[in-house]
Parts: sequence; C-alpha cells; structure tokens
Amino acid sequence: MKLRSILISTIAVISLSMVTIIANADQLQDVLDRGTIKIGVPENFPPFGSVGKDFKHEGYDVDVANLVAEDLGVKLELIPITSKQRIPYLSSGKVDLVISSMGANPARAKSIWFSSAYAPFFSGAFASADIEINSPADLAGKTIGVTGGTIEDLELSKVLPDGAKLTRFGDNAATISAYVAKQVQVLVTGNTVAAKVGKDNPEMKLETKFIVRQSPAFIGVRAGELNMLQWVNVFVLHKKLGGNLDALSVKWLGQKLPELPAL
Repeated sequence: MKLRSILISTIAVISLSMVTIIANADQLQDVLDRGTIKIGVPENFPPFGSVGKDFKHEGYDVDVANLVAEDLGVKLELIPITSKQRIPYLSSGKVDLVISSMGANPARAKSIWFSSAYAPFFSGAFASADIEINSPADLAGKTIGVTGGTIEDLELSKVLPDGAKLTRFGDNAATISAYVAKQVQVLVTGNTVAAKVGKDNPEMKLETKFIVRQSPAFIGVRAGELNMLQWVNVFVLHKKLGGNLDALSVKWLGQKLPELPAL
C-alpha cells in the first residue's frame, strides 16, 4: 500500500509538472531564444509565392515573411508548402506561422488561430483606367468577360444590370485571351489573375473597378499561442499604418491596399 501511495504521488507530481510546462509554453519567446522562425509560404501560387528566375522564392507572402523575421530580429527559414499542408504543418510544429494566402472560416478556426487580414484576395471587375466604372450599375452597355461557373460568374450574375453584355468563357485562359484581344471591355476574375494580366500587358492600364467578392488572407497562428497572436496582430497593424503592406500590394497585385478586416 505504501509503495502504491508513493507511486500515485509521483505520477501526480509529474502530471502537475507537465501541466505547468505546457501552461508556461510560449512560442514567441521560443522563437526569440532560438533566433530563427520557420514560416510556411506558398509553394507555387504566384504572385503570393513561387520560385523566381534566380531560383529563390518570391512573392507577396514571402516579402511579408521577411518583414516578420526582420521585426522579430531573427533569421527566417522559409518552408514552401501546398494548400493541404498549411494547417497540419502549423499544428504539428513544422512551421511557427503560415503566411500562405489563407482565408479564415469557422471550420479552419477549430484547428488554428487567425491574425487580422494582411493581404487582399478577392474577385473583382477589372478594366482600363480610361473606362469609367465604379459599381455594377456602370456595367450597363459594357462587354464583360468571365469564366463560366466560377464564383465570379455566380456573384456577378446577382448584380448584373440590364444592358450589360456578359460573355462566359470555358476557362481562365480563354477569358484572359478575350480581354487581351479586346473582345470584351471588362475582365471579371480573381485579383491574382488580374495582377498577372496587368504585369504581362502594362499598356492596357488594367485597374480594379469594384470588388465582386471579398476573401482576404490571414496569417495562421498555432492554437493556444496567445502571445504570438498578439504580436502578429500588432505587426499587421504596424505594417498597414506604415504603408508597407500598401507597397507590397502595389508591387505584387498592381493595386492599392484596400480596407482589410481585423479579427
């Protein structure tokens, strides 16, 4: 009985110690002590993250990851990941943060925490700066190209005014080709697609006219890491106010940073 009592007491002490260790765990401090932060970025999703001509990773998310490491005063270790790897890598500790154009939703929030939005990700109407369009109502009398069956098509159909001439194409390549060939005046697509079209065809002066559907990107933080989440939110706010995120939006997406939601 005495041995059993000692064994139970020992197990209780060990359990209490483990709880104390877990309670005192602080990922932010661990990163600072280690001097390195591991950040998951898109493996192949330009302009947010991809391999450039110099075989180094580049993009909006990569630049944000560099800013994070710079502000923390630690070395950055980039971990290229696919969409399916984002949550598992974060939850398992393979990465400290995920900066990979990730949207927030209730299902994902069961597993990880999200920062305030740091990047615009949306579907919109895009056209030359020479064309006056400020809202769906201004599409009346205009020719519009969209990829049929996409979220852009479904959302635009809800607000399309009488007199608008909408053409649905079979895929993104056909939609883009029609716009570049000036078969349509307005391109309705995702902002990343529009950014590439604008970069490849600067003479077209492509700009955002209005947003069809907003789906901003958030930084993924491991669940329970309150200090890290608070630091990341201050970081995002600081980069918004300082104009850093606006500059990155112009650089990679060809547009000024729109108003982004905070969690």
